[in-house]
Amino acid sequence: MEKEATLLEDLLGLIKDKNEAALHDLIERLKTEDLVYAYNRFSKDDQASLINLLSPEDAATLLERIPQNQAVEAIENAEVETAASILNELYSDDQVDILAELDSTDAEAILDEMLPAEAENVRRLIQYDPESAGGLMVTEYLAFESDMTVGQTVKHLQEKAEEYEDYHVQYIYVTNNNRFAGVLQMRDLLLSRPNTKLSSIVIRNAFSMPPEASLEDLISFFDKYDFFGVPIVDGEDQLLGIVLRKDLREAESERSNLELLETQGIVGGEELRSMPVLLRSKRRLSWLSVNILLNIIAASVIAFYQDTLEEVIALAVFLPVISDMSGCSGNQAVAVSLRELSLGLVKPYELARVLWQEVKVGLINGTVLGILIGIAAYIYMGNAYLGLVVGGALAINTVVAVSIGGTIPLFLKKMNTDPALASGPILTTITDMLGFFLALTFAGAAMNYLV
Repeated sequence: MEKEATLLEDLLGLIKDKNEAALHDLIERLKTEDLVYAYNRFSKDDQASLINLLSPEDAATLLERIPQNQAVEAIENAEVETAASILNELYSDDQVDILAELDSTDAEAILDEMLPAEAENVRRLIQYDPESAGGLMVTEYLAFESDMTVGQTVKHLQEKAEEYEDYHVQYIYVTNNNRFAGVLQMRDLLLSRPNTKLSSIVIRNAFSMPPEASLEDLISFFDKYDFFGVPIVDGEDQLLGIVLRKDLREAESERSNLELLETQGIVGGEELRSMPVLLRSKRRLSWLSVNILLNIIAASVIAFYQDTLEEVIALAVFLPVISDMSGCSGNQAVAVSLRELSLGLVKPYELARVLWQEVKVGLINGTVLGILIGIAAYIYMGNAYLGLVVGGALAINTVVAVSIGGTIPLFLKKMNTDPALASGPILTTITDMLGFFLALTFAGAAMNYLV
């Protein structure tokens, strides 16, 4: 705690003094997590002051480390010239990610101030779907013609060492009249004789992907092959860029995080506590208000069986267990379906197949859970019939919950509704209503044996 407080004081002091040199030295020494922590504790004015004081290189380093929505906000609030100079220092995929979030007029104004080559590259890349290979690829890579020699290539790399120092240099991409010809490992380049042509040591028939390839296609590719990156080529074999494994994993993680927020009813994208309170409240309330209605519907089942519940008050202890355990089982099935949908392993029309697979799991898990809660009910009240009532209700509700949980994301996807957003509330309402209905109906039928 003391370390973080000292860091904040040091940074704020340097910002107030406008000490650019000392700020540069401090940021160079900071760990990523410390810098992000400090930035998130600053006021909006201090954040803007920090961005304006930093050199374009240091500001770009900061923007690479903080969450994307904060990077967008920083560029949005900066002067056009300052924003352009910072973006010139970022990797191409980061440039596109930030500019795509800005108002088109603001983005165009910044592009007009950027270096012409950088601006032209961004305008080309921004046309791609952000979750496609074209949207994820970087254009900072090393490519050389196949008729060059090893000596010529190494000399070029040495002469341009400063320009290439921030490139991810593990492979060289070889072209033949600007068409993708293959991949060359840096190791093979350095261990070959200077007069050796690249064409004789290049790895031909190397894997590549089209710019239209989806995020799911890329995930499957990198799960199967342990490559540093994959070349992206168009229909004419022109090399367009490289999708790096680390960037793909970041995109996958970001989507998973957004899906997690949506399953918890936070609508509208990423939420950070540094965001405006009213915006955060609005995003949460959009589903919480709907959930009030859904819970009232579920509670109405209890109200309908109020007499039964008054006669067998012990059921009140087990009703929450039945609904919660069934809900947990259903949410597990939801998670699996969401994951398989995102990876392209299951299609929305495969409802029957997924239903049968989940029913099998539900029968096993429902039976085991039903027996366990039935034993607990018997021990609690010393009544075997109470154990049968709550155990049977949980067993049946579990089968239904996993069946619905596994299939509802596919159904919602087929209906062009976000399955991550709507699956949870729908599942919870159904499992609560059915769980209460089953337990209270069974209790009513066995009333003579329960009281």
